[in-house]
Amino acid sequence: MTFASPEMPFRGRVARMARQAGWLPVLMGLGVALNVAPAGAQLMLQGSGPGETVRIFNTDLAVLEARQDRDDLPCTVTPQKPMLGFDLKFHTSYEVAVPLKELSGTENLLTIIFRVSKEGVQEAPAYFSQKIKVPAIEEDARGEAYLTGTFDLGEGKYHVDWLMRDRAERVCAHNWESEAVLPAKDKQVGVVLGPGAIQPADPDQFRDEPPVERATQDQPLNVKVLVNFAPQNSRSPVLRPMDTGALVSILRGIAREPRIGKFSVVAFNMHEQKVLYRKDNSGQIDFPAIGQAVSALQLGTVDLKRLENKHGETDFLAGLIRKEMTDCQADAVIFAGPKALLEENVSPDVLKEIGELDYPVFYMNYNLYPNAVPWKDSIGHAVKFFKGVEYTISRPKDLWYSVTEMVGRIAKARRRAVGSLPATQ
Repeated sequence: MTFASPEMPFRGRVARMARQAGWLPVLMGLGVALNVAPAGAQLMLQGSGPGETVRIFNTDLAVLEARQDRDDLPCTVTPQKPMLGFDLKFHTSYEVAVPLKELSGTENLLTIIFRVSKEGVQEAPAYFSQKIKVPAIEEDARGEAYLTGTFDLGEGKYHVDWLMRDRAERVCAHNWESEAVLPAKDKQVGVVLGPGAIQPADPDQFRDEPPVERATQDQPLNVKVLVNFAPQNSRSPVLRPMDTGALVSILRGIAREPRIGKFSVVAFNMHEQKVLYRKDNSGQIDFPAIGQAVSALQLGTVDLKRLENKHGETDFLAGLIRKEMTDCQADAVIFAGPKALLEENVSPDVLKEIGELDYPVFYMNYNLYPNAVPWKDSIGHAVKFFKGVEYTISRPKDLWYSVTEMVGRIAKARRRAVGSLPATQ
């Protein structure tokens, strides 16, 4: 469980977007903002594997075993349906509302314990624990505090037994059923977790990617990926976790493709007119290094020199395209990022200078609202000039299908290029 600013309530459309991206909000009050910090990250309790013994207080275990709702500590628990995120994991969550008056007084400590059992499987359930420090709250505080927790599932049906207690040993308990399932039309989508898998949500968006067994029958493909790490909302002063989560998932989708053996990655930010990270011809994508570079980005600052140049972003994009696409030795160039709607597009005359390409160009456009913003952006116009292909990434399945289709196109183009070479002695 992680926490976000009180200005981002876990509600409606934002809630659905956040769960898709794997974003984990929020403890907040309506009328009173709670600056609440977790005492520790959400953990899967030791001994929760098959055939192992879980260390848990007998009183807590008795509450879980009873499977009866309790409101000694008044609260309302609202489970959320598992949703497939851009990382191709099912994220399921719950929301808890607690009247602020129930938390008033000196500092408090809330302990959440819940277990998740697979339906119809004789295996030990998975147990999770979370401790939350609550600051002193005035006696006349009004409204409610909201907490949410998220965990990840593979396809299947599950039962959840949940409790929360405070320092006075008051308990709130609830239980519910949960089912993670792909629609029949999306069964081909390669979800990351296997059926019946239960895991704590991963708070590290830029963790290392596990090794991938690369294809050996053909020469591995070599791709160059240019990612614009920018907010979905171009006016946002910060890069939110839901945005970085989607962009990192696009990179992971490419990194997991076994037909690709070499990666050149350029991470940049259009607004800052800056390349954040570059690494060429590597056998894997260094996600922690990209995360470090992106974390140093400060979108809220204003550079007066950039303001003086009204076409600075267009000039930056033109220079980036010229540098990365001229004499490029990759089998394909892939752009990725949200809409980059600049005051002026890159001039066709500038793009003509690059010359005719002997490799395909693609654009994976992360756009949560394609109907609201249907027109091409500046990157899309450049990709169209080079007769490239643009994919709109609005839902998790869009990512899976686009990567699969794109890599197929790259492999086909490479075979065609190799076949056209003159025979050598």
